[in-house]
Amino acid sequence: MNRLFLPLLCLLAPCATLQAAKPNVLFIAVDDLNDWIGCLGGHPQTKTPNLDRLAASGVLFRNACTAAASCNPSRTAVFSGLPPHRSGLYSNLQKMREVLPEAELLPRYFSRHGYWSAGSGKMLHYVIDPPSWDAYFPDKAKDDPFPPTFYPPKRPVNLPRAGPWQYVETDWAALDVSDEEFGGDWSVTKWIGEQLQRQHEQPFFLACGLYRPHEPWFVPQKYFEPFPLESIQLPPGYKADDLDDVPPVGQKLGRNRYFEHIQKHGQWKKGIQAYLASIHFADAMLGRVLDALESSPQRDNTIVVLWSDHGWHLGEKEHWQKFTGWRACARVPLMIRVPKGVPGLAAGTQAGSVCDRPVNLVDLFTTLTELCGLPEKDGLESRSLVPLLANPSAEWPHAAITHLDKPDNYAITTERWRYIHYQGDEEELYDIASDPHEWTNLAAKPDHAAKLAEMRTLAPKEMKPLVSPREQAGAGKK
Repeated sequence: MNRLFLPLLCLLAPCATLQAAKPNVLFIAVDDLNDWIGCLGGHPQTKTPNLDRLAASGVLFRNACTAAASCNPSRTAVFSGLPPHRSGLYSNLQKMREVLPEAELLPRYFSRHGYWSAGSGKMLHYVIDPPSWDAYFPDKAKDDPFPPTFYPPKRPVNLPRAGPWQYVETDWAALDVSDEEFGGDWSVTKWIGEQLQRQHEQPFFLACGLYRPHEPWFVPQKYFEPFPLESIQLPPGYKADDLDDVPPVGQKLGRNRYFEHIQKHGQWKKGIQAYLASIHFADAMLGRVLDALESSPQRDNTIVVLWSDHGWHLGEKEHWQKFTGWRACARVPLMIRVPKGVPGLAAGTQAGSVCDRPVNLVDLFTTLTELCGLPEKDGLESRSLVPLLANPSAEWPHAAITHLDKPDNYAITTERWRYIHYQGDEEELYDIASDPHEWTNLAAKPDHAAKLAEMRTLAPKEMKPLVSPREQAGAGKK
């Protein structure tokens, strides 16, 4: 009897092995990238062929929101599966391990379930968190995620310092160096490409953190050349009197001194040029990673996810930087490509799909565990996006919450509407179907009172208080 079954078992064994194989995950973060990419249409002059080709190969989420309007709480939410109102981490001044000392982060959860978890570049906020990774470049023991990067020896180069309030890295310049001489993201993508090219005994969770377009906007000269200064266009979302109908707290948040200082020194278009150049550079670095994957043994068994931690203002609402609840900051690029045959979505994603449902970056934790067939992690507040990956038009009765610096300051996004709430019950309401740049605040309009009341009900029912930082974060870390 055993001899009769032996040939059948031999035939079935490859199928069983194939079914048991877990997909790899390539997890790409881009720092401070708003919607200025071709497929999102944020600025007509942007050049992002590699972001666009990745979006076209899977599902592009056009209404994705960050969980928080600054790096630290946004990235902590992604890696912990806990939004700020559940963790108490709302600010860049807090430290993740002081607020969440026992949290098991996404790469460690994958490691515990049979994956090799490795990363390079900035994934968390200026730390690596060594216990969460099996391998890292640079050396995880130093807990510093940045490889050597070429910066001009004499700084600032273009934007003068106005005082201690000004972030030391708010500056820009074209550098007379090659990509390799620049280092930084080039070195990160070199290491990531090497990991993609080699054979692995385990499935991998491989995280790639691209630092540009984070400030300072120093990149090699060739990335400035497609954007001649005389041809630079202002942000499409800019409107000179845009703060007139915004409540006092919002006006104060908007006017944060940077934009006035930049205009005073005639640097607005230079800043836009440098941001476009930095995006173009980040896109080229992404291209290196995508090319490495395409030529690798892992090409047909790797889920690819790309996200940005938050957006960026370049004059919209008289604001420069992040830290706001407006769409320029809250809306982020998010694209996911899933190959066929993965445990959580056997059909994979349909190339060229677009989803306009309001989703949140905090949802990535549960999405990836479901796609890879891992057990659902208890205690998270992270919804799986798998139904939308299968059908981008599927029912989605959820809103996306973006937190600012304290519990009472937040924004809510639905498919058509945006609501912003400030401490003291000051409010804004926008119809993004007819007003995508949020130029007209409808919160005080009587005919929108019912919609305003409805949006209020979507706020989290309980919010953890801000966990005060034990020490002020070091100067220059934004």
